[in-house]
Amino acid sequence: MTMPHDSIDIEAQAEGPLRPPKAAIVIIGFLVIAAVIFVASSLRQSVPLTFYPVSVVDPQEVGEQLVGPSVFTVDGRVDDFTYFDFSSGSVVESPGPLGWDLAFQRFTILANGGLNFAGQGGILDLGITSLDSVTTVPTNGYEVNSSGRDVSNAATARWYEYSWTSHLLTPKLTVFAVRTADSRYAVFQILSYYCPAAQAGCTTIRYRYQGAGGTAFAPHG
Repeated sequence: MTMPHDSIDIEAQAEGPLRPPKAAIVIIGFLVIAAVIFVASSLRQSVPLTFYPVSVVDPQEVGEQLVGPSVFTVDGRVDDFTYFDFSSGSVVESPGPLGWDLAFQRFTILANGGLNFAGQGGILDLGITSLDSVTTVPTNGYEVNSSGRDVSNAATARWYEYSWTSHLLTPKLTVFAVRTADSRYAVFQILSYYCPAAQAGCTTIRYRYQGAGGTAFAPHG
């Protein structure tokens, strides 16, 4: 004997609402836990390494010698570029056309070379490695600054990783070779982009400079 459809509906309702499969519940729970762990991990890493800007009262030329490793923090928070000179290991106020090697403005880093720049400078990306492992640098392949409205240097255009959760810039620990304005050589690695209180725009570099003019950088130690 066939039961009426109404009887079937009544029995289905008596059993209660349909429940999601256990597998779906497990997957949703896993995704929620993973999201919580990801956010918590991001928050734990949201305090950046910070340094105070360095001010050298009476910078001196280092002469024809190998210098470093040295650490220097350039305050690039202002609207104008801040200029750094490897031969004196210092920021230079109002430098002449050949009186600087790197220019910093927030996260932009330029060399003293290219169209409308007087120097012979350039920057070369040596990859992610240890600064002390660099024993020599090439003489070719250096990127000069681009021309146009927004001047940049291709070698240093993406020296950082950006976090969408903390909105902080973290250095990739790439080592860069620099051909200076007067065709000497240096190597540097970015350690931090922040002043105390996580103020952005203070770029701290660890560097070595070959004042003798060669391309050799003996291992430290």
